[in-house]
Amino acid sequence: MRRCKSVCLPKQMLQIVKDVDCQRARQRSSRSVDIREASFDDYPEICSLESQYGLESKEYGEWTHLWTSNPACGPNTPNWPIGWIAESRGQVVGYVGNIPLMYELEGQPLIAAATRAWVVDTQYRNYSVPLLQRYFTQQNVDIYLGTTANVQSSPVLGMFNSVPVPAGAWDQSAFWVTNSLGFASSLIAMKGLPLRRHLSYALSGALLVRKLFAGKGRDENCDEASVSCCEGFDERFDAFWQASRREKSCLLLAVRTREVLDWHFKYAMLRDQLWILTVMSGSKLVAYSIFCRQDSPKFGLKRMRLIDFQALDGKNALLVPMLRSAIKRCHSEGIHMLEYIGMGQEVEDAISKLKPYRRKLPSWLYYYKAANDRLASRLADPMIWNPSGFDGDSSL
Repeated sequence: MRRCKSVCLPKQMLQIVKDVDCQRARQRSSRSVDIREASFDDYPEICSLESQYGLESKEYGEWTHLWTSNPACGPNTPNWPIGWIAESRGQVVGYVGNIPLMYELEGQPLIAAATRAWVVDTQYRNYSVPLLQRYFTQQNVDIYLGTTANVQSSPVLGMFNSVPVPAGAWDQSAFWVTNSLGFASSLIAMKGLPLRRHLSYALSGALLVRKLFAGKGRDENCDEASVSCCEGFDERFDAFWQASRREKSCLLLAVRTREVLDWHFKYAMLRDQLWILTVMSGSKLVAYSIFCRQDSPKFGLKRMRLIDFQALDGKNALLVPMLRSAIKRCHSEGIHMLEYIGMGQEVEDAISKLKPYRRKLPSWLYYYKAANDRLASRLADPMIWNPSGFDGDSSL
């Protein structure tokens, strides 16, 4: 009996200590917390909170640009909130950003609200839901978009009837290795394996063999297309948008005027991180693709991503020569990989010709919620969607 008591007593003591710790944690989190609209003055504390939890923070000018220069901020979005703050004793303990975006469906303009950098201090996680509730109950919004969801946020989005977009594969990545040694080194760093240098050479050799075999038997017909690289967005993109919105009026389209494209990619262009590839038919722009540099400095990974591809007259096959051009450029510039995530079946069919590697992502990235039942019914149809990395805040 004595031995039994000597075993049980420490467990009881541990449970008491655990209960006390839980009680103290509840007391800390039950301090007076106010949820209010964010302002530009909150920038330093928002940055501090983002950095604390591993989120990438923007410089002040780039951050305010999301709203001050946003073409969607106008008469249709008066007094648009830039987001909401959870605040305890004057300290920011939670934040969710709120970016307005313009869409069209069947010729009707729609306003989308995209979440950005939803983050809450661990001691105040019970305020995550009330914070997001402010986002989902805002007025003058047609569609709520979350395009950078993760394992933690996905279930909470579901609580507000936000559902996975029904088109594209937003839990998968397709990619091409364009620098075998650099990619192998970053992969080994990501896995935390020892003997990094020796393993890098061995793995890069295997990747090179795969690349050589993958290149065989490809359809070369589309390589006759003339792919050009342009430095920015000009009047051709306005003409393309007008043609696209007429041709694809039955689809949900993010507005892609020259003004919107300039706003969306301004800082990527200033940092020389954007590639714009085009195909012309005479003086008419018939297809373009946008690639953006999205590295992972923590693991030394140099990565280019396909953000958007648009084509007229069903010319989706033009993506193939564009990708080949981008892959070649990645190789020449020492970039380790070219990647794309999501997009629709037609794009997937074109990309499959180039035999990419594939990997499964931890969670589905792209969620949406319609503000009314009629729109929800329309958006439940996968054929309505034209999704890409241009949507939401994925490439902002």
